Amino acid sequence: MLEIILVRHGETAFNATGTFRGHADVPLNETGLRQAQLLGLNLSSEKIDIVYSSSLQRAVKTAEAIAAPHKLKVIVTEGLQEIDFGRWQGVSLAEVKENYKELYQDWLDTPEQVRFPGGESLEDVRKRALPFVQDAVIRFGEGKIVLVSHRVVCKVLICALLRLDNSYFWSFKMDTGAVTRFTYDGNKTTLTSLNDTSYLKPLNLQGRKDF
Repeated sequence: MLEIILVRHGETAFNATGTFRGHADVPLNETGLRQAQLLGLNLSSEKIDIVYSSSLQRAVKTAEAIAAPHKLKVIVTEGLQEIDFGRWQGVSLAEVKENYKELYQDWLDTPEQVRFPGGESLEDVRKRALPFVQDAVIRFGEGKIVLVSHRVVCKVLICALLRLDNSYFWSFKMDTGAVTRFTYDGNKTTLTSLNDTSYLKPLNLQGRKDF
């Protein structure tokens, strides 16, 4: 049996201010660093066999906090890179709502049909992220693997592993620092935990948004 532990990176200033991130290499803020620390502590008692991460520093730092107690080296892959938001990258949610009214509404209503101006679509993300995960699962076979990535990638992978299309993107939340788990029995993947942030209770975070 293989367990897939899917982790969204900790909080950044862009998350806190409602700014689209994409490929912008923004670091973890103070809250994000504490989230990563608590995540590493939470997973330290489990036998983690391998840790993969997006190459963006917010993901790498989160992954390093997980890997350190196990004396593992983080393996960086472009397959887990966040979606390219194109011209939305570095732009606030308020500005996007004002300047891209129709496209933003499409993003809420039919996310599977949206391609960001100068950027990617959810299907682009799925085509690079899912094969990487499938190869890792087949290559590793059993144990526990951790994949540290980003909101869009995590959501797309959850849909894919549940055999759902990208139209289900908004059907669940994915908070910063959240942990989602699947088991793989050699035939199918089964969701066992979704968007778990229970270990973050010491931070007393209120009103967190899926952004």
